[in-house]
This record gives sequence, C-alpha cells and structure tokens, in this order.
Amino acid sequence: MTLDIVWLLQVARSAGDAILRIYEQPFEVEQKADASPLTQADTAANQIIVENLSSRYPDIPYISEESKLTDYALRRHWHTYWLIDPLDGTKEFVKRNGEFTVNIALVREGVPVAGVVHVPVSNTTYYAVQGEGSYRITQNGVAERIQVRPLASNEPMRIVASRSHLNADTEQYIAAQQQRYGQVELVSSGSSLKFCLIAEGRAHAYPRFAPTMEWDTAAGHIIATEAGATVSQYPSGSTLQYNKDNLLNPYFLVSS
Repeated sequence: MTLDIVWLLQVARSAGDAILRIYEQPFEVEQKADASPLTQADTAANQIIVENLSSRYPDIPYISEESKLTDYALRRHWHTYWLIDPLDGTKEFVKRNGEFTVNIALVREGVPVAGVVHVPVSNTTYYAVQGEGSYRITQNGVAERIQVRPLASNEPMRIVASRSHLNADTEQYIAAQQQRYGQVELVSSGSSLKFCLIAEGRAHAYPRFAPTMEWDTAAGHIIATEAGATVSQYPSGSTLQYNKDNLLNPYFLVSS
C-alpha cells in the first residue's frame, strides 16, 4: 500500500476537533472494566478514525483501544494493521490540563512504520514515516523536521515522566541518573507527548516503568526513533514488540 500521510494527518485533526468540542463543555466520565476513565470524546474520536481508515483502506484491519479486540488466533496472521488510541491521556482530558493526544500508527510485521500524534489543545501535530524522519506541524501549518538532542556535558539531564504514573521504580531510575550525571531536571507530561518531547530535543530520557498498552506507544515510538531516539525494553534492551497475544507493554526506556 501507499500511505497518504497528508490524508492521515487530516483524519487525526478531525478526531481532535471532535474531542475539543466535548472538552469545551461539561461531559460525563464513565469507568471501564479496568477502572480507567471513558468519555464521549474517546468514542467520538474512535468513530471518526475507524470509519475513515476502513473506508480509505478497507483491506487493512485495526486495533483500537475503544473497539472490540480481534481474537489473537486471527490477528496473529496480520502483516499490516492500524493501531489506534483515539484519545490518549483520558485522565489528562478529565483534569483539563491539555496534555492528551490522538494516536494513529501503521504497524507492519510487528514494527511501527508510520505514526501521527495530534495534540488538539495546541493544534500541534507530530508525524513520522519509516526512513523519512520525524516532523512537527504547528499552528502556522509549516512542517519542521525534529531531531533528538544528546545530553551535553554542561547541561542537566532532562527526564520526562508521567504526571499520573510516577512510581517507585521511576524514582529509583531518576536517583541513579542523578548520581551518574550530577544534575537532573524532571519534565512532567501526560500521554504520548512524552515521546514527542524526546523527539524534538526537549528531554533526554523517558523511562516508563508502569503499565502501558501497545496503542499507547506505537505512534510515539516511530516518531521518537525517526528523530534519532532509541526505544527499548528495560532493562533487557530488546525492541518493543507489537501485536502480541497480550497487548500490555513491558517496561521500556526512550533515550536520545
């Protein structure tokens, strides 16, 4: 298939617009079976994305957080598929702090090969296609290439961590880097924005030592790696795998 990335960016923005319409008015919050929050924005964005992808690319299946999961006996044979989180950072959405995103990734043979992360509140969109680099589109509509920025000897190490999931394992990692480098600054952020902060050189490491699902990471994964970052399981250093029987990710580390 030939991916129309411009079209895919517009799909993500359309989903973001639907999210904002709900964000700007009172909304109800439900609890899913795993106790995570669900809002009208999650389902509205999911409908827009799934309908568009299914219409434009009817032969490509999808996995979405807000759609029924296809049994592994069938999807284990998928060569190419979409991996979608229509509203990543629902907790941040509920808190109204703006740190939530729309994530759409194309995965081929277990590897993300294209990804879009759209930030509705700031109208900023990040995207990457395998072998073509990573880009950020801001409100002026200009696409700027982004790259990681390795830690310089005269600056503090910037570690990005989740506002909602800072735990003991993450704190131990931060303490170890403090001892190694002397100076550490903590950059707090929600959702897949953490991958984008690494990709655009605003932080040096993102340790994720708490549960995430494959749809939380796939789009950010390729945006980070195409910008020059390393995304690996922690502490083994193996690459993250996609379309597993259990879609739960292991601990991982994103570093510049």
